[in-house]
Amino acid sequence: MDLGFSKDQKMIRTSVREFLEMECPSDKVRELEEDEKGYDPEMWQMMAELGWMGIILPEEYDGTEGDFIDLMIVIEEMGRKLLPSPFFSTVALCSLPLMEYGNGEQKERFLPSIAAGEQIWTLALTESSATYRPSDIKLNAALEGEEYLLSGTKVFVPYAHVADYLLVIGKDEDGFTMFIVDTKTQGIKTEVIPTTAHDKQCEVTFDDVKVPARNILGEAGRGWDMVNFIFQRGTVLKCAEMVGGAQAALEITNDYAKKRIQFDRPIGSFQAVQHKLAEMFIDVEGLRYLIYEAACGISNRSPSDLLISIAKAKANEVYQRTCIESIKVHGAIGFTREQDIGLYHLRTKASEFALGDSNFHRDRIAAELEHYQAPTL
Repeated sequence: MDLGFSKDQKMIRTSVREFLEMECPSDKVRELEEDEKGYDPEMWQMMAELGWMGIILPEEYDGTEGDFIDLMIVIEEMGRKLLPSPFFSTVALCSLPLMEYGNGEQKERFLPSIAAGEQIWTLALTESSATYRPSDIKLNAALEGEEYLLSGTKVFVPYAHVADYLLVIGKDEDGFTMFIVDTKTQGIKTEVIPTTAHDKQCEVTFDDVKVPARNILGEAGRGWDMVNFIFQRGTVLKCAEMVGGAQAALEITNDYAKKRIQFDRPIGSFQAVQHKLAEMFIDVEGLRYLIYEAACGISNRSPSDLLISIAKAKANEVYQRTCIESIKVHGAIGFTREQDIGLYHLRTKASEFALGDSNFHRDRIAAELEHYQAPTL
């Protein structure tokens, strides 16, 4: 499998990296952690003008006709700079299923607005158990005439407090159905959940929220097909964000080891520190190629649930281990908010539980292994 990047993809990486280096320094990340919205609307519009929101959308919806790998590159670079933004929820979790399952009217109504940065979207999936299993979905969707009434509570809904629309999975008489819900609809209550990562996770309560039947995404009763679609793509993109963060942690620590003087020598000259950095480098590079292989499968329309779960389980471990080892190289000061490495460490737990923790993905891997056959030579 060719895991190399095209000239255009290299240009995408360079342009995204240069923009974020200028517009999203670590001080900006700290500032937005305390901001009520949790993102910079001005930067959001600049990103839209650069075509990021529409990178994977067709030209007919004002997109730039990119592919999944292009989107992965953008999100990896965002992870590298810890960009606080509803980009992931809007593009990775919502515009992809809208493009795949939306009817003509829905695509025409929503996708150009997403590409222009005029709308923020998010996915309301998990409930009190915070897992990704269909048996844990309790939100009720009752059909009354031409409308559904949604009742229940969703938790860990990213950026719901600033979202214009939600994709909501509910349980109805047909099974599970995905709904497009305007956040201005009466009966919706949103509250930001305090988190150590300051990543604007929300609890959203639905109290007999009326949703017209025309706002069903795809077919009634087939909503879990869409959840699987979102989960496959979202998980790989979350892994890309995590490897970007791990890469940044490695670079910060490598640079620190060259500059920090102890016993009249840079600490990077000591073998113990050198070996620690080498192990971190092995971890990050190994994870990167695992993620790229999983992304290639999705790009080729042949996603592998086994490979995707392997990548996420590995990303959960590598991101956290890289940050912890980086802090050890920095010493106790690495835990402080004043040190950039501490910002990355705070993101590791949030990233681990997003789209499945290690135990969840190990269970999926074990299930896949029941039918696994080693490739023949």
